[in-house]
Amino acid sequence: MNTQTPGHDAVDAITDQWAAVRPDLDTLPMAVFGRIYRLSNAMRGKVDKAYAPYGMALGEFDVLATLRRSGEPYTLSPRELTATLMITTGGMTGRLDKLEKAGLLTRSPDPNDRRGLRVTLSERGKELVDQAVGAGLAEQRAALEAALTDEEADQLAGLLRKLLAATV
Repeated sequence: MNTQTPGHDAVDAITDQWAAVRPDLDTLPMAVFGRIYRLSNAMRGKVDKAYAPYGMALGEFDVLATLRRSGEPYTLSPRELTATLMITTGGMTGRLDKLEKAGLLTRSPDPNDRRGLRVTLSERGKELVDQAVGAGLAEQRAALEAALTDEEADQLAGLLRKLLAATV
């Protein structure tokens, strides 16, 4: 694993520019969150590429993975999916339409609610998401191993958990 600290990066350039024109500002928050934002964007692209061979992007993966993680019978309501994934009902409908057309899930009436639906992961969807999750994790693992030791990655996960808990 690579444990060297990289030199000056684009975020440093931004904070240096602010320091030159506004030396009164504490830009440490900008340095932290700017890197989190850039890291998130970079990894989203890499993970999307890892999911592409399975015919899905991150949004479709999220739906299938949520159903898979829910455990047998891999069934949730559209409302439960929408709440978990924090997207609009319209966005969810579009994803469900695409995934149902591909045979990766089914929608059926909710036996306990005449107005409700249940979304169930198909066997093909289960197999595909199991493969895709491995590919996505491999990309994430490679990124971690390129920069951090396992101990550093664990420490970073803990620090980010603490920061996230304080901001939501």
